[in-house]
Amino acid sequence: MIATSLELRQAFVTYFSTRGHTVVPSGPLIPQADPTLLFTNAGMNQFKGVFLGEESRPYSRAVSIQKCMRAGGKHNDLENVGFTRRHHTFFEMLGNFSFGDYFKEEAIAFGWEFLTQIAGLPVDQLWVTVFRDDQEAYDLWHTRMGIPESRLVRLDEKDNFWQMGETGPCGPCSEILIDQGEAFGCGRSTCAVGCDCDRYLEIWNLVFMQFDRDLAGTLHPLPKPSIDTGMGLERLAAVTQGVSSNYDSDVFRPILERIGKGTGQEYGASLAADRSMRVIADHLRAMTFLITDGVLPSNEGRGYVLRRIMRRASRHGRLLGMEREFLYDLVPSVVDHMDSVYPDLRSMRDTVCEIVQGEEARFIGTLEQALPLLNQILTEAKQKGSQILEGEAVFKLYDTYGFPLDLVEDAAREEGLAIDHDGYQQALEAQRDRARKTARFTQGDSRSTLVNALEQFPLTQFVGYAQQEGRGRLLALVQDEHVIQEAKQGETVECILDATPFYPEGGGQVGDQGVLVGPSARIVVEDTIKLAKGWFLHKGRVIEGSVHVGDVLTATVQGQSRQNAARNHTATHLLHAALREILGPHVKQHGSLVAPNRLRFDFSHFKGLTTRNIEEIEGLVNEQIRQNLPVKVEEMGIQDALSRGALAFFGDKYGERVRVVEMGSFSQELCGGTHCVRTGDVGLFRFLSEGGIAAGVRRIEALTGEGAVAQTQHQEAEWRELGAVLKASPNEVVEKAKKLVGTLRDTERELERTKQKLLDQQGTGQEASIRDIGGMPILIQRVDGLTIQELRTFSDKLRHKVASGLLVLGSVKEGKVSLLVIVGKEQTHKIPAGKVAQHVAQLVGGSGGGRPDMAQAGGNQPEQLDAALQSVYDYVASHIGALTEE
Repeated sequence: MIATSLELRQAFVTYFSTRGHTVVPSGPLIPQADPTLLFTNAGMNQFKGVFLGEESRPYSRAVSIQKCMRAGGKHNDLENVGFTRRHHTFFEMLGNFSFGDYFKEEAIAFGWEFLTQIAGLPVDQLWVTVFRDDQEAYDLWHTRMGIPESRLVRLDEKDNFWQMGETGPCGPCSEILIDQGEAFGCGRSTCAVGCDCDRYLEIWNLVFMQFDRDLAGTLHPLPKPSIDTGMGLERLAAVTQGVSSNYDSDVFRPILERIGKGTGQEYGASLAADRSMRVIADHLRAMTFLITDGVLPSNEGRGYVLRRIMRRASRHGRLLGMEREFLYDLVPSVVDHMDSVYPDLRSMRDTVCEIVQGEEARFIGTLEQALPLLNQILTEAKQKGSQILEGEAVFKLYDTYGFPLDLVEDAAREEGLAIDHDGYQQALEAQRDRARKTARFTQGDSRSTLVNALEQFPLTQFVGYAQQEGRGRLLALVQDEHVIQEAKQGETVECILDATPFYPEGGGQVGDQGVLVGPSARIVVEDTIKLAKGWFLHKGRVIEGSVHVGDVLTATVQGQSRQNAARNHTATHLLHAALREILGPHVKQHGSLVAPNRLRFDFSHFKGLTTRNIEEIEGLVNEQIRQNLPVKVEEMGIQDALSRGALAFFGDKYGERVRVVEMGSFSQELCGGTHCVRTGDVGLFRFLSEGGIAAGVRRIEALTGEGAVAQTQHQEAEWRELGAVLKASPNEVVEKAKKLVGTLRDTERELERTKQKLLDQQGTGQEASIRDIGGMPILIQRVDGLTIQELRTFSDKLRHKVASGLLVLGSVKEGKVSLLVIVGKEQTHKIPAGKVAQHVAQLVGGSGGGRPDMAQAGGNQPEQLDAALQSVYDYVASHIGALTEE
């Protein structure tokens, strides 16, 4: 009997490899070269091109253990995690595959033998389902495998027919299930195979891919039927180990034990605590693997799913009493448990911990603000006897605090409540309408009319990789979105040739410039772009003669501009590889600009680069330049490229054949751009700037070649000029500057000490200035020359004098008014600080607000400050007790 999940993994791979299956390692959780998927969600994802007939492999049988995520898109189990025994966001899928080799008979025999003979599952507890019309599979199970008809069930298309999409490869399924007994059932008299409860648990799904569905829905037999199977390791581990839940298996037990120690809880002691611990355990695995594979928390796409998972885990930590960041302390429990199978977890452990801690710290701030309002909404709904949370109130949580809807749904479900989704959506649409009314935007031109007009012409052939001059026949002239026959001197026009050496804008690289010369015309090309489907538009101006459709033109690329762009493009590849080596494999390209005069590179990373980072990255890139590595370009099949380690980019769609640009063993990427012949041609690489442009996305701007040399010379000239200003030689500049800065700091500290002495004097003897209104002590003081931060510091010297009352401070500095209002917490229900701040701010031409116990404001009418401060007494007298926080 197999005892551990590690033994299960090994047994599965060994069983199929000894039966002629090639062992294929798991692909990443971010599908490469497939923009249709958010995450890898099944073992067959990496073989999709093979099943579609778009590519081939050197083997016809495969076995894999694939990392999978089902927390977004069509397959989304996020909301069930923690509430069931078997749902997960991250899981491992065991699978065996046949690409036109064996079919139903062998697949069924393999599945049955492995489960009964290798995994040791009891035969009399196993059930099998087949598609209702698949008599062949039914007979194989009954006659060949000996499954009695009493445990052989036909199901409809919904349950037992699989398809990749609306059209394309598809086929019937056969599922193997285990009857876990009545204790796992729903208790209904109708409970049977196909029920949603846990009694009849699906273990393995065998897909018989034998048809091709066309647009009309007709099924056509495939010439080479194939097999695709999938079995969750977590479920298999639970049933082989004889436990009632996936979370009781050794897949999760070590992680749950660490969670228990970290939170002071014992798994199994409380239903509510157990649910939270399950959520945390599942989500810890998901976040660790996602970040390791290059996903960073953000507000869109994969990053948003990761953020939701992390925040959901953090909220459940709060339910267990964790008030601080704690998830990052638990990440090592996942790494320690799984790095023997996935070694890259070890190298990324510290990076994952740092990212998790930073994201969790940010969310704790959101929780502290939003949880009181959430609890208030939940309490009010229960007090009213309502089963529904008002959609507008839920939307306010999201709109004001960024509190995710799914976390509100979790909290509501725990209290037996639901959410008014229609009301939420109405509030969301109302806010969008307001945004639309104030937004200014322009809509891009798809040029669809032009594309339709060009359908009669063949696509442009690009010949510019090997040459920068060539001849092409003019197929069409475009002017103001209309196809014309002739263009004369002085006119702006777009030329379409049947063949061209001009590279069109794409992959971040700008379009080529140059000239087109014909029998009676000369055209200066200022840009080259590529239309949908593949026509190249040479955008330029006729400077001599006239050009006609049908002319044969000599196309010459501006050589220096092309070479400079090539330098920068080659440098972006070196930069990408250097970033991944120094910062970690989580770094992924998010966009680039490759122009003749500069390069820009956007990449995923969770914090700014240090000076040392920049020096190391710049040094590593220049080291590869000095090595003068050959830049090799090779065309190959997409999967061959990926298996060799070439980087592809999520969201890009690649054809069956791709172009791989390789620079020694340092860099391999899929790329259609133009490059240097050797890395030494880049000359020199220099950073210009580095900074953040979005959550988790950084941007580097840099120079190469002559631009980098000119930049270096410019900096040296500035250094010499700085030395002249400081009256120091170049090697003394730094030391002289440090001394000047030190002197300046000493002077600033002395000024600050003097200011504090004055404040201390102003902060004493204020008892006579304290008034009592309605039992509330009030202290108001004007202290000019302070910023709002300095007012906060000064308030510490006074707030004890009116600890149970109201303190209002005002200051004028550089013509601007700053106001600080503090109210004792036991008095906030009578006179909230935010209301007082708003009142005073209006009188000094400004606005303000804040928490009930502390608020701040500003204004631009300092001449009104004294009167505004004095008005507080009358304001409090007339409003005390009448104000409540809205």
